[in-house]
Amino acid sequence: RHASKMISKSIFSIFAVLLLLAVHFTASFSPVCTFGVRRSNNIGVLFAGQRDSDSGGGAAIAKPAIKTAQKVETKQKEKVKQRQQAKTHDPISRRDEEFEEAPMFKLMLLGDDSYDPAHVVERMCAVVEDMDEDQAATVLQQANQEGKAMCGKYPFEVAELYKEQLIRSDPMIFSDLEEENK
Repeated sequence: RHASKMISKSIFSIFAVLLLLAVHFTASFSPVCTFGVRRSNNIGVLFAGQRDSDSGGGAAIAKPAIKTAQKVETKQKEKVKQRQQAKTHDPISRRDEEFEEAPMFKLMLLGDDSYDPAHVVERMCAVVEDMDEDQAATVLQQANQEGKAMCGKYPFEVAELYKEQLIRSDPMIFSDLEEENK
């Protein structure tokens, strides 16, 4: 019986030592953070502080090793420099963009003796927006004498639209497109 008491005391003491060692090692490897409440103007504020002994865990993991404040400062300095440069009294010179003008096309009425002059003049005034009856009669007369006459100069899409509308007339009125520079 005495031997069993000694064995149980030995086991208890070994268990106590192991427990102490486990607590000691657990405490040494775990991050030490202070959590608490700070009083500021009689208002309780929760915080999670960090001790100087923290070197690799806990709150130290959440903080990046690179200082972000330096990046913010440099951006702010660059913005200040840009503002100072923009405040000069010199006129702002904007880049002059070179636009290539759209090529213009001549709408040419093709002459045909079978045209009814009244119909052609009426349709040309209806289709071509900037043409009146006198101009239409002059263009028709010139087209019948020389084979073709210019109705006007227009961007490609507009000239093509006028040509399509003239050809859809009943009876058809024939026209052609020529590039202005050719």
